[in-house]
This record gives sequence, structure tokens and C-alpha cells, in this order.
Amino acid sequence: MAESWSDYRRDKQRQRLREDRTRRVSPREQRMRRKRSIRLALIILSAGLLVSGIYYWIFVRTYHGIKVIQTRQQEDTVSSRYLEMDGKILRYTQDEVSLENLSLDPQWSYSYRMTNPVAYVKGTHAVIADMDGTSMVILNKEGVTGTVSTPYTIVKACVSRKGLVAAILDGGGDTWINFYSTDGSLIAETQTTMEDPGYPLDLALSDNGIIMMVAFQYVKGSETTSYVAFYNFGDVGQNEDDRIVSGYTYEGTVMPQIECLDSSHSVAFRDDGFTVYTGNQVPKESRTVKVDREIVSTFCDESHIGLVFKNDGMENLYRMQVYSVSGDLRYSREFNIAYNTIKMSQDYILMYNNAQLCVMTDSGKQRFLGTIDGNISSCLKVGMNRYLLVLDNGVNIMRLI
Repeated sequence: MAESWSDYRRDKQRQRLREDRTRRVSPREQRMRRKRSIRLALIILSAGLLVSGIYYWIFVRTYHGIKVIQTRQQEDTVSSRYLEMDGKILRYTQDEVSLENLSLDPQWSYSYRMTNPVAYVKGTHAVIADMDGTSMVILNKEGVTGTVSTPYTIVKACVSRKGLVAAILDGGGDTWINFYSTDGSLIAETQTTMEDPGYPLDLALSDNGIIMMVAFQYVKGSETTSYVAFYNFGDVGQNEDDRIVSGYTYEGTVMPQIECLDSSHSVAFRDDGFTVYTGNQVPKESRTVKVDREIVSTFCDESHIGLVFKNDGMENLYRMQVYSVSGDLRYSREFNIAYNTIKMSQDYILMYNNAQLCVMTDSGKQRFLGTIDGNISSCLKVGMNRYLLVLDNGVNIMRLI
């Protein structure tokens, strides 16, 4: 037993000696460790500087010129219209729709005949409707998925991110709101009158296509009244009258524009501000933002709600206020651009007139302001520092420099 205990003690002493020798580091090893630490610190610092430089180059840098990457001259820009569609370019005319890449090469095309085509895009799906006509074409990035021949003339159409389509139809004395599948088959139809619930001014579909939002207007006594209704085409709405799961009346208010921002947020632009609704099955009014100035322009996407007012000051013509989808003011800024178009495009704010283009980030930082050689018909952001510029003499893909 004693001999075993002695062996145990000797083993422990040997182990401590080995640990001591391990802990002892020679001067040469110490120098090598210091060099490795310095090298690691330099690598981390360089990586941080590189990331900061890339962030500045992409998100902060201000540009002062443009460089044309791709061009197609003598395009019939009067009859051709363009929309961005998930990194591609949707081009449509009275006779044809095509999807093009950033080299302006068509991926596919489809022929039809319309008098006044207007396209609406949501994600990878779109619908082209013949305004005051009776035909619609439903499509996605791969091609046409369905066509529709409506019984009455089309007043307005919209599409969801899943390719479902809704349209307001003018039947003379009455109006109809029809809901279609991606293949063009009719899912549901609703008849409306001026008395109940009013004339439909606008409509929108949630991303999942379950909720349809409609803004009606009617006259009550001598006062204009608006009514916003939410239709549910899922299980929740099947037991409700006309599938209306919620509705809100606004006396003395005009609501000419509504948008479903995603599957659970929507907004109604009013003549005195906007109202936000939340809920993916039974939308509820969550917040109303009122302003005491005349609204001259509105814009929005799935993350932003924007208002533009005439400015009281002499130095800048306009003031822009941008809100979150919950109605919180994110920022306010003045600008002095005599624009005729303002819109959100891939999280950027684009403003332009016939000769000037201004590009802002969604936080209101100006990235570019300059004069363009040619008359601007349209502008879209189509990629990382890539823009589609439609001029009177052709179409350009450009980048800011």
C-alpha cells in the first residue's frame, strides 16, 4: 500500500514537472507569439477597413456622373413601357410583352393586341390590363400563365406576389370587382353600386393573395365619404357577407390610393395624410397620420410610406417625409428638384423630370443629382448601381460614377 502511494506521488511530481516545462516559453517562442498576435491584429484591422470601404462605396458614396453600359438606340419609347421585375426588365407595348435581361436581350416574348395596356408588377408576377378594354394577360418570369376576357371594361387591376389578380370592371350602372387565379380562371365576383357600398376608386392584393383591399367613395348628404373594405378569400372569409371581414368609414375624406405593402400591412392614402392597417386575416386600423399641408405626391414600398408637400421656404421647393409601415416618422428633408415623377425602386427613391435625375437612398441621402443628355421618359433601378434609363431616342442601362 505504501509502495503504491509512493508511486502515485512520483507520478504526480512528474506530471507537475511536465506542466511546468510546458508553461515555460523560450524567448524565441515569445517573440514568435508576439509576431502572430500583431499579424492577427493587422489582418482584423485590414478586414475592418476593407468592409468600411466597401460599405462607403456601395451605400454612402456620392456620384457625379453616369456611364452607359448597354444601349439600344432608336427604340420606340413612345409606345414601349418598362417595369423592373425581380432583377429583369418587363417591356410591353400595345402588341407584345417581353422579359429582358440587363443586356437588353429578350428572354421570352408574347404577342397580344391592346389599345391602352397598363402593367402591374409584384415580385416575380405581373398582369397587363387593357384599360377601358376587356383583356388581361397574367405572367411570371417564365412566361404567360393565363389570359382573361372580362365581361365589362377594365378600370383598374392589381396582382399579388403569388400571381392572383383582381380587377375593377365598369358595367355601366354598376361596377364589378372580380378575382382571378394565375391561369385566368374566375375565383369570385362582387357587384357594387353607387349606393352600396359606393364607387370603387382603387384596389390592392396582399402578398399571399388572401386579402383584397378596396377603397370606395360615395356622397352622404352633401359630404364625400370613403369606405375601405377588406375581403378575405381564405377560410376566415367564407362565412362573411361578400367575404368582407372588416371595413372602415371616413366621412369628409377622399382616399384615392391604397396599397397592400405585404401580407399583414396596408395603407390608404388620404387627402389629409394616411391610415395604416395591420393583420393578415382580419386587417384592423392601427394608426392614422394626419398632416396640415397639401400633399402633392405619395410613394411607398414594403418598408416605406412617403409624402411630399410644397415647401413654405423660398430656398427649397419641396419637403419629403418618409414613415415606417407602422406610421412612425423616419426622417424629413427638403429638396429643390422640379420633378414630375417620384417613386421607390429597389429601396431607392428616384425623382426625375425631362432632363434631371435624382437618386436617393431610403434614408434620404442623395447619391446622385445631374442633368441627362436627352428627354427622360422613365427610370428604374434594376441592380446594384444599375439603372434603366428610357430616353426619347433609346434605352440605356447605366451605372453611376
